[in-house]
Amino acid sequence: MGRIFRTIGIFGLCLALAACSLPRGAGVEREILSGSDDAGADFAIYPVTRSFLPTLAEWPVLGEPELNWITASAGPRSNIISAGDVVSVTVWDSNENSLLSTPGQRSVNLDEMQVSANGTIFMPYIGETRIAGMTPYAARERLQSDLEAIVASAQVQLSLQAGRYNSVDLVGGVGAPGTYPMPDQSYSVLSLIAAGGGVSSGLQNPQIRLMRSGNVFGTSITRLYSEPQLDTRLRGGDRVIVEEDRRYFLSLGAAGSQAQHPFTQDIVSALDAISIIGGVSSSRANPEGVLIMREYPASALRPGERGPRQERVVFTLDLTTSDGLFSARNFRVQSGDLVLATESPINSVQTVFGLVGSVFGLANTVVNSSN
Repeated sequence: MGRIFRTIGIFGLCLALAACSLPRGAGVEREILSGSDDAGADFAIYPVTRSFLPTLAEWPVLGEPELNWITASAGPRSNIISAGDVVSVTVWDSNENSLLSTPGQRSVNLDEMQVSANGTIFMPYIGETRIAGMTPYAARERLQSDLEAIVASAQVQLSLQAGRYNSVDLVGGVGAPGTYPMPDQSYSVLSLIAAGGGVSSGLQNPQIRLMRSGNVFGTSITRLYSEPQLDTRLRGGDRVIVEEDRRYFLSLGAAGSQAQHPFTQDIVSALDAISIIGGVSSSRANPEGVLIMREYPASALRPGERGPRQERVVFTLDLTTSDGLFSARNFRVQSGDLVLATESPINSVQTVFGLVGSVFGLANTVVNSSN
């Protein structure tokens, strides 16, 4: 009789264990999406399918700056003198009775003359001479022509040191940031980055920002490499910033990793994201229940086909069908998205059966030991 009571007690323990809520790494899909059909639901569900992708393409893109870029154009292969540049002029004169030099002296050096705001420099016997907007060669020709009217044997040599409006700044993300003089008017963004030692190897998907006249333009270094027509030429005073892509997405649940992940390329698809996080757990995850959760601002809501119905949106991916896989490959992950791999409901059942089996084994052991 005692064995019967012990057996009944063990069965009761089995039932209690089966009724327990087992610990899990993520929720089951039906638990997370429960209540979506209620009238007061505060989130909307969209299965990611081939027919849905054209509609999604018209929705706003979140978490990315809307920056344009400037296509490349040709410029003069020589430099152009600007206000603020510094020129040094050497005048050679072999005449013994020169107005410019003393006996025995064959040259006069006029060093580091800054081009004024109105584009002129002061030359002895000539006065204010405008040279801004000229190439160094053309400026030298003008100065020599003006001097020849006074000193016929004079010959002029001119050198240029670029000032603020003939220089560009390279900021961060390279081996040697700093201010760089422009060797000519065809100096491009990639030429500047190369002069700065190239992009730092540790940056994820480096982004290029070009600041010009109060405007900001942007693209990625990968795009500049692949599309040469975008290697725009610089203007004096430009500032080029190289920085890491600030976009990220999150992964949770039965995924290969639960972390914050930076974007590794310009466009990250759902399949790219799953690869970045190390896939989903083959023993725990439900491949029919991979969810991408996103929150839109109220200003983005456009009920109908051109926008989300709710601020909170859940996109569902089914990785067990060809349409689901192809659609996931064409689904664009946006900054701030949460990729959630839900738990398979079968895992809980298997766990319960395993516990029950263990208890039955314990029961048999107890009964046999009492014999």
